[in-house]
Order: sequence, then structure tokens, then C-alpha cells
Amino acid sequence: MARVNLSCLFPASWHFSLSLRNTTARQKIVFAGVFFTFCLLFFLIFMEYQHWRSPLRDKELEKYMARIEDMEATDTDDVDLDYGVVVDCGSSGSRVFVYFWPQHNGNPHDLLDIRQMKDKNRKPVVKKIKPGISTLASSPAKASDYLRPLLQFAAAHVPVTKHKETPLYILCTAGMRLLPERQQNAILEDLYTDVPVEFDFLFSESHAEVISGKQEGVYAWIGINFVLGRFDHIEDDDDARVAVTVSSNPNQGPVIRKRTVGILDMGGASVQIAYEVTNPVSFTSPEQEEAAKGLLAEFNLGCDLHHTEHVYRVYVTTFLGFGGNYARQLYEDLIFNNTTATNRLLDQYMGVSAESPYLDPCLSFETADTIQKDEQTMHLRGAGNFDECCKLIKPLLNKGNEDYCATKWTTLKERFDLNLFSSHADLHRLKYQCFKSAWMHEVLHSGFNFPVDYSNLKTAQLVYDKEVQWTLGAILYKTRFLPLRDLQRESGKANHSRWLRISFVYNHYLFFACFFVVLLAIALYILRLRRIHRRTQRELLWMEEGKLSTEGL
Repeated sequence: MARVNLSCLFPASWHFSLSLRNTTARQKIVFAGVFFTFCLLFFLIFMEYQHWRSPLRDKELEKYMARIEDMEATDTDDVDLDYGVVVDCGSSGSRVFVYFWPQHNGNPHDLLDIRQMKDKNRKPVVKKIKPGISTLASSPAKASDYLRPLLQFAAAHVPVTKHKETPLYILCTAGMRLLPERQQNAILEDLYTDVPVEFDFLFSESHAEVISGKQEGVYAWIGINFVLGRFDHIEDDDDARVAVTVSSNPNQGPVIRKRTVGILDMGGASVQIAYEVTNPVSFTSPEQEEAAKGLLAEFNLGCDLHHTEHVYRVYVTTFLGFGGNYARQLYEDLIFNNTTATNRLLDQYMGVSAESPYLDPCLSFETADTIQKDEQTMHLRGAGNFDECCKLIKPLLNKGNEDYCATKWTTLKERFDLNLFSSHADLHRLKYQCFKSAWMHEVLHSGFNFPVDYSNLKTAQLVYDKEVQWTLGAILYKTRFLPLRDLQRESGKANHSRWLRISFVYNHYLFFACFFVVLLAIALYILRLRRIHRRTQRELLWMEEGKLSTEGL
């Protein structure tokens, strides 16, 4: 006789045998349903275990594969990729960056996975022109002509079918901020009018602006922390954590997330400092609160404003005129005026010709340069003395970097021709790197009072093979609501596998609630079977006793 034995580890009495020959068709169907439910639960528990068995290893593999993809050429044939273009109109020149990202992964707590586009030769899609757009202050009608080479370059790399949905942002920084507002508006007006006529990018008046130093600092802070993965969810106990109280929702408890890093961004005309303020800020007076508004920026990087895990409060300050290029201009004015006055006083001709140049300690050894001022030309030759350079530039507001300054210009030029420097290096950077090194040294240690032996300052141009630029932070911030489009698109699809993933992976409480409900139902059914089994046995016993009584008569 076919017989099935069921037992449970909880009460010792939960054991019974069920004869399939004596069961009804309904009981057989119910038993098959219970057996199927057990199998389904076992499968789901196994899949859940597999999913969470090695999250760190899977995350590391995912990061590794993302780095590999970043090194490969962007697949422009992939119709699911979206693109964005950012033009950085700086003080010394303008650069265009082309970014791309796949469709959002569907988790409203995650940001877009924005990456810099790579061409067929695996080179970043970026192009720079000189001088800065601020030089068009007296001829603003030429602004669109000035940017045409950059926009044509971007248009050639973004697939034509994607142009109309590719946002274009033209963001001007310190060079334009130094111009009067009237001249700024004239340049922007030319861009508003002419750019949409020639290019099909998604572009409006709000996409071209002169950003403040505060905005530039926030964008730079977002960019470096995004590349470092500080906006990702905490994966294991090794992640540095911090408890943050969000002022936009003071009734909610602190948010536990990864610790972010601060930035000090030295541009051509300005310097920005930004770092996260994790503790609540209190003010002793309305005046103090008003002053703090210019230094604190609170923003939500997430696509859902009701979620506060991506709300950040950042202290930002900018020092206009403290950038390396602007400081060099001040320095050149200083040595020009001092040398001219010395020549007149002592009847000398220092710097008047290339044969009797001014020996500039802030130029690399034997570098030749000139200063043009008041229709006069002063000839310079590099002396390459870092310490003397620091002494000269200190009034514009210890040792280090002497090797570069003391290197002959012919040697530096030879290294440049052999591509031994960064891909971002050019002859202009090469020539004035000695000065900028000394200037940065003085800004950090004499200006901001960082100890000379301070070890937590890290220079960052490439992180995980990604270029760190404030433009990345800008497009992350400006496209932060785009995931809503993908989420709405996904919500209209009847995707069973996606439903399973959301129900049983992302919502563990619902999963275990269903599990215990089914388990309770099974337990109740087992008890019912036991009652039926006992009643049947009693009836059989009564019948047997009745039969024996009849036979006895």
C-alpha cells in the first residue's frame, strides 16, 4: 500500500502517515498543492541565499567590470544609451565633455551610472580651445562662432538619432564672473539665439549660465565623491560610515551612509573648497543664519524628493582671484613694475632684450618667455629656483617641487615630445608649472595653514581611470530627475522576473511574511488531516467492535 510519512521538528506529536489509497481525490489535490508550495518556498529561499551569499564579491566584480567597460570604446550602436554634453567655459579656455549612461536600473535609491564617452581609439571624448570665452567681452556676437568647433566635435560623436534628446549645458566659470553683468548677458544672449539654429541638442536658456563659485564647488564635490563610490549603498562593515542628520526632515532619525571626502579645487581664476557638514547647524542670530546661507548648500541628488538618503549639506566657499592663471598675471605685473622701476633707478636694461633677460625663479631652468604690458616687452629666462619663487609670490596672498623647476626647458620639451607627461599637458602648462606648483604650495600652507607634513591631501586627476572634473558633478546634478522617466517606463511593463526581483529581493519583510503565512496554513492543514485520520480510525474501530459484537451474538 502506498503510504506517505510527514514529520515536523517542532512538537513531537506532529507525525502521521497518510495512505494514498484511502484518501479522496480532493485530499490528493490538496496534498499536491502543499508539496508544490514546499518546493517553491525551498527554491525561493535557495535563490535568496545565493543572492546574498557573497554580496561583497559580486559588488567587487561589478566594479571591476565597470572599470573594464570604462576603458573600452563607447558602443554608439546601443540604442539604450543616453548622452549628455557639457561645455566648461573657463578663464583660460573652454572644453567640451561628452557623457553617456545606460538606462536606470529601476532602483529609485540609485543614481544614474554616468560615464565619460570614449572614442573608437578608447580616448576620452573631450576637446579644448583657447582663449577663454570672457575675451569676447567686447564682441559678444562672436560667442556662438567661438563655441562652434566644440559643438561640432560633440555632435560628431553623439549618434544623430540621439541629438534631440541629448541635453547640452554651457556653463561659464570664474573668467566670466569677473566681467560686468551686462557683458555676461550679451554673450549668453548670443548663445541662446544661435546655438539652437545650428544644433539639435536639447538646449534652452536655462542650459547656458554663468555659475557661481558656490555651484562650481558643489559640482566638483559631487564629481569626486561619485567617482569614489561614496554615493553607493553600504556593502560591508569595512565601509567608513557616518550618521547624518538631514535638516529638511528633522523629525526623521539620522541617515547612516558612507563618509564623503572634501575637495580643494584650484582653477585658473578661483579656488573652491567644499566638504560635507554632517551635524545639525545652529545659529545664534538671524544675521549669522543669513551669512551662512551663502556658505551652505543643501540638495537632494536622488530622483525622489521624498527619499532623504541622498540629501547632502555641503559647506562651500570660493576665493575669486586665487586661481593659478590669475595669480600668474598678478605676479607678472609685480615683476614687470619692480624691474622697470629698478632699471630707471639704476640705469639698467634688465629684461629689455633676449640677451639681458630677467631671471625668473618661477620659470623652469632656461625657459624663455615674454611679458607684454603697456606696449612694452619684457624678456624672461627661467632660473628654476622653487624657494625663491615662493618668497616672491608670498606677498600676493618649505621646500618641494625643486626638481621640476630646476629641470632645463630643453629636457622638459623633450619629455613632452615623447608623451611622458599627462595627456592633459600642453606647452602652456609645461611652461608655467613651476610657478603654479609654488603658488599651490603657498596657498595650501601659508594661505589655508595646512601643516607642511599634512598627509591627507591627495591630488586627483584620474581616479579608477576616470577623469575627475566638476562637469561630471554638474551633469549628475542636472539629470538627477531623469531616472523617473525610466522608472515610469518600467512600471508600465508586465515583467514577471522584475516582479519577482522586487518582491523577493528588495522587500524581505513581505517575503518572510508570505513564508510564515503559508507555513501556518500548512500546519493548520496537517492538524486537520490528523483529526480526519483519528476520526476515521475511531469509525473503523467502532465498526470492528460492532462486527465482533454481532458475531458474538
